Amino acid sequence: CAILDVQATCQDATVTQELLKEGFHRDLLVKVQLGVVGEDARGCAVAARTRLPPGIYVDPYELASLQQHNLTKAVLIPDVIDVEAPEYLATDLLVLLYMEPDPWCSRCFRAALPVHGRYHRPAEDSEEALVVLKSPEVLVCCCDNRLSAECWKPAEVAAPCSGKTISPCQWYSITQKPAYEELILQVPVGLRQHSSLVCVVTLLATVLCSSLILAAVCKYRRFS
Repeated sequence: CAILDVQATCQDATVTQELLKEGFHRDLLVKVQLGVVGEDARGCAVAARTRLPPGIYVDPYELASLQQHNLTKAVLIPDVIDVEAPEYLATDLLVLLYMEPDPWCSRCFRAALPVHGRYHRPAEDSEEALVVLKSPEVLVCCCDNRLSAECWKPAEVAAPCSGKTISPCQWYSITQKPAYEELILQVPVGLRQHSSLVCVVTLLATVLCSSLILAAVCKYRRFS
């Protein structure tokens, strides 16, 4: 009976995520709705911890600009990202995305994060590569409050509760996690049979542009 009472009290958090826009440059919208256990998290910071696969990344310079304007807040691990690396040379990226309260729902939170698809290797017969994003983990940080030990467990997160604090504090994750649902990003890729044509066109375009530049330099005698 005690186990049943704990399960009834510690209701799962509902997590939904959606990709907005089209193409390589998208917005990842994450929504979190806490269950009855969310009553204990009032006044606390709520975040979504998600792991992005190598096929998708966050631009740290774009994120820094958004954070300066208070449009979003997130912590990237690692914080140094090669934005030019293709998918087969990139690694996973761990993101801690801080959520904002939903004014229309007392237990609801949401946040948006700009993400970008990486270039993939040319494919044999498909013009799209599939990048799978798993559902994030819900975390709560209460620097002055205690959460129920039956419903929340400590999480190893070296990040502050919010932008107002600098030193890390204790984060907690809900013990009853929702079923992980996958979100699929379709990234356009080239076909292997077009490789020769692409190389020839690229070489011709490079030679033509270089010739035009040299002709302009010789015409106006500006070599310095």
